[in-house]
Amino acid sequence: MSISAKDVMKLREATGAGMMDCKNALKETGGDFDKAVEFLRKKGQKVSEKRADREANQGLILVKISDDKKKASAIEINCETDFVARNEDFQAQAQSFLDAAFEHETGTIEELSKKEVNGLTVEKHLESMVGKIGEKIEISRVLFISTSGALVDYIHPGNQLGVIVEFESSLDNDNVGKDVAMQIAAMNPLAVTRDGVDASVVEKELEIAKEQLINEGKPAEIAEKAAQGKLRRFYEERVLLEQKFVKDNGITVKEYLQKENAPLVRSFHRLQLGES
Repeated sequence: MSISAKDVMKLREATGAGMMDCKNALKETGGDFDKAVEFLRKKGQKVSEKRADREANQGLILVKISDDKKKASAIEINCETDFVARNEDFQAQAQSFLDAAFEHETGTIEELSKKEVNGLTVEKHLESMVGKIGEKIEISRVLFISTSGALVDYIHPGNQLGVIVEFESSLDNDNVGKDVAMQIAAMNPLAVTRDGVDASVVEKELEIAKEQLINEGKPAEIAEKAAQGKLRRFYEERVLLEQKFVKDNGITVKEYLQKENAPLVRSFHRLQLGES
């Protein structure tokens, strides 16, 4: 059967697959357009299965916040190479997935995969992308946040690191929010306050500190007290409100917020590409 260049181009425009893939799909399906589309999708699924054991540690972190600062969505989409992550089509498709997550207030990968974008589910779009690009592509993280306070975001250039900060109430100065978001990006705190640090982490830090002091020859009872001092320093390094403010090491983040008459931070999310 003769396959026209017009039909091949039509299929290519509809699916984004390569010219030869489209031509072969039409030949395999006797020129039936709908069956050819399905053929290419199945091919994408097969490629995806073959690449399931490959590492997809490149990609993008994307964040979207509502105009009133009350809602935010974030996704992490992964691929195998930086070359693909920098591709405009890949970035546009990723943005459409983020928009769908935001519109539907979706907070899980499973939910997002079932949402439709331009007539196809996100899951089917991913299969098509795998077939077209030839790399493992997956969405590895989806967040949806709503608040009675205010949300501020920061995306580091290159889209490999993103931050969403939740403040207790509205902010009069957006620059203050950006400063705190950039602080979180740079200093990677564990929690907003001491109470937010996992008890197992605190216990481990105390144990390490005591062992170090005992190894230095300190008696056990002195090591116990001195370990508390080391723990305080740990909190100053890893608790957001106790960290030295990166733009002015003479004050803490909490003192900076108080100085600016800004609300305190309620929570934050720091999304680093490839880290859960």
